[in-house]
Amino acid sequence: MDGCAQMCKCFLIVFNILFALVGFGLVSLGMWLRFGAETRGFFDIDLNTKQFTIGVAVLVVTGALMLLVAVIGDCGACNHSKSALGVFSGLLTFLIIIEIAAGVMAFMWSEKLSEELANFYNTIYTQYVITKSPGQAMTLKLFHNTFDCCGVDRLIEVLVRDTCPEGNFLKQLSFPRCPSVIRDMFKSSAPLVLGGFLGTAGIMLVALLCSSILYKLPVDSKRQPVYSSPAYYYPHSSV
Repeated sequence: MDGCAQMCKCFLIVFNILFALVGFGLVSLGMWLRFGAETRGFFDIDLNTKQFTIGVAVLVVTGALMLLVAVIGDCGACNHSKSALGVFSGLLTFLIIIEIAAGVMAFMWSEKLSEELANFYNTIYTQYVITKSPGQAMTLKLFHNTFDCCGVDRLIEVLVRDTCPEGNFLKQLSFPRCPSVIRDMFKSSAPLVLGGFLGTAGIMLVALLCSSILYKLPVDSKRQPVYSSPAYYYPHSSV
């Protein structure tokens, strides 16, 4: 195996380890969103939460798929298995297409997504004011601490004051409105999100190229040469 192939092998091993960690993180995030005490209120509000449920399921499935791809890729790189490298290349190509498509759609639909999330917050806010549900209180706290905002008015929100981020009275008076913060955040971060998706797809393309290089190597060049013991020489006895 020449130097280029050795570099590709090392890159694939490191890439798949990091890929597995990201996949495990996505699975953990999805499970936390579904069963965590802070986010359980998403599934308890009186609203059609089908889109949110599907999003969490996609998160978990994507993370599990990334874990599977990482395991197959490491097996192919370490054991020089052509079948494993072929499956890894196919799955990685599929993920690259999904990655690029998701980045483009997130950029194009950023305004719509921000509007949907702002409306989602307004619904949780309204229902919490009416029901004072503990699950919805935890959900509001998650929104408020994530976006550093509170409520729908510029003045202090008496009805949701206990869910606002910590701070003195004057600081709480200056908290911006959450719907506007959510919309502005999505608009400003849309190019960064697109760049992140495309950058990740670029790294995955390098891994795909390395996998193709290892796959095309002759079988004999992937294995250590086996040396047979020299044949014994029996001299002819003199008559």
